[in-house]
Amino acid sequence: MRIIFMGTPQFAVPVLDALIDAGHDIVAVYSQPPRRSGRGKALTPTPAHARADALGVPVLTPVTLRDADAQAAFAAHGADVAVVAAYGLILPRAVLDAPRLGCMNVHASLLPRWRGAAPIQRAILAGDAETGVGIMQMEAGLDTGPVRLERRTTVDGKTAGALTEELSAIGAAAMVEVLASPDAYPPVIQSADGVTHAAKIDKAEARLDFTQPAVVVERQVRAFNPAPGAFFEVNGERVKLLAARVTAASAAAGAVVEDADGFAIGCGEGLIVPTLVQRAGRGAMTPAELLRGFAIAPGTILS
Repeated sequence: MRIIFMGTPQFAVPVLDALIDAGHDIVAVYSQPPRRSGRGKALTPTPAHARADALGVPVLTPVTLRDADAQAAFAAHGADVAVVAAYGLILPRAVLDAPRLGCMNVHASLLPRWRGAAPIQRAILAGDAETGVGIMQMEAGLDTGPVRLERRTTVDGKTAGALTEELSAIGAAAMVEVLASPDAYPPVIQSADGVTHAAKIDKAEARLDFTQPAVVVERQVRAFNPAPGAFFEVNGERVKLLAARVTAASAAAGAVVEDADGFAIGCGEGLIVPTLVQRAGRGAMTPAELLRGFAIAPGTILS
């Protein structure tokens, strides 16, 4: 098939690779414009853009698809279908209708649960036991389109980073399966029940709230790993909590107590025990390594 691919973050890259490996003709890749990053603030292409460049596929980075010229350029590709994977721009009706088979999205949730920008993180934060990927036929609403194929997996204590990688691979295989025989996977309208919205992650959410039960705090740790990174502040410095476990012991909310692994922190219910931490400008380290050069006295109240 002649395919326009539309994706931006690393999640999109395995999907692009799978389409090429399946023998499809990728006529263009659409991605978000390069952004300034790193210490030198150099313009950096998105992961999907960089992968397309490496594959020799033409890349377009429009700021919007709402103007007539952008829509005409999109239609001129003569694509059979547009495959979308975490692209990040709203697709207007003229774009949705341009390809022969419309636009199909790799969405990382079990729709209608977690429609929106951050389905993986929201599933972890909510304590969902399972999640998955839906190959959705796109329409004008926010992730409201009918689903052609769904694949499931367990959340099982995974970080957002690990779950993103897994769901990307599952979604890539599912998309290839649907495109191999679209008529075998007719779109099924989503249920009107169980709709939830996966709002974009606000960096302020990454500050750990030790008044919450330890199981909730541990979910924050996993949901915000690798980004933006769950954190607490101590001695005037921000410390990221990259991994942790929960125990049933108790202490005042935010209070530091001794633990065989280094230290534990009281929560609204139970203790959260850090197992991997990171100071600003440093690499990941164990709590014991942290304490050798950064004293946190028992009884300290963290915020």
